[in-house]
Amino acid sequence: MKGGKSKAKSDNKLGVKKAAPQTKKEKQAAKDPNKPKRPASAFFVFMEDFRKQYKEKHPNNKSVAAVGKAGGDKWKHLSDAEKAPYIAKAEKRKAEYEKNMDAYNRRQAGEAEEEESDKSKSEVDEEEGSDEEEEDDD
Repeated sequence: MKGGKSKAKSDNKLGVKKAAPQTKKEKQAAKDPNKPKRPASAFFVFMEDFRKQYKEKHPNNKSVAAVGKAGGDKWKHLSDAEKAPYIAKAEKRKAEYEKNMDAYNRRQAGEAEEEESDKSKSEVDEEEGSDEEEEDDD
């Protein structure tokens, strides 16, 4: 018999399977869809504009790599004065992101406190109920 393993050999292993090692994706915590996305850097703000310009000049070019390479080259050759508007936009987006993250973190902390307070209320209710039962027995 070519390619097949006999059942006698597999029976000797007692049928116990080891857990497969976790992959990186399994190890990472689930992402919260409500969490604000990180802001684009000044270069990516520049690339938003550059892509539009590049596609107007080169409508037949479908290569993402070519657009990225051309954008990177142009970014390197821009002076600090030419980069300033993109840096300003990036800073503005970063400030907005930080504000949104503070609000998000407050909401997360509020939910965690509510869960803890709900647990403590139920525990207190159970303790009060057991005290009342002891008093009734006397």
